[in-house]
Amino acid sequence: MLSANKLKEFCQWRQIDVEQLADQLARPGLDKKEAVAVVKNWQKGLFKPMPHSEDVRRLAAALSVDVNDLIDWRSSYRFAPISARKARLVTQLIVGRSAQDAMDILKFTRKRAATMIDKVLKSAVADADEQQADVDNLYVSSARVDDAGVRVGTKRWMPKDRGRAHPISKKACHIYVTVTQA
Repeated sequence: MLSANKLKEFCQWRQIDVEQLADQLARPGLDKKEAVAVVKNWQKGLFKPMPHSEDVRRLAAALSVDVNDLIDWRSSYRFAPISARKARLVTQLIVGRSAQDAMDILKFTRKRAATMIDKVLKSAVADADEQQADVDNLYVSSARVDDAGVRVGTKRWMPKDRGRAHPISKKACHIYVTVTQA
């Protein structure tokens, strides 16, 4: 997916304004005025409309950079059967490290969430490898864990004194990992 931060950096570095990028991006069904609005949204990180692969190629050609320099690769594990608080402890270990170093850390981390996060990281690296990115220069740019609420099918009750009942709620989370080429 197109990286908003990298797009802004390359625009500033090449000193290309939004109108020049919009000229390159204009195609049938997208006139210049709409193209300017689209490029501004992409620079802000609002991907509405979603950039197609052809749009990313045109942006890379306009900025005279490689397509992989504008892209970052994301992977997610939705409704992972662990609480977000426990998974965040592990994701904090890998942010900012190289992908191989992060995999080594996860291999020797004695937390249950480490195996789940390792699978997500390997998926993101495999996606980058499939798009001919340099796997040796990948690093974990962000790792995020969001709360997903109570897991489906785990709402139960613990009987207590005097006829009371206390809920047993097992939590789930969403794990997101993004890798970028250095």
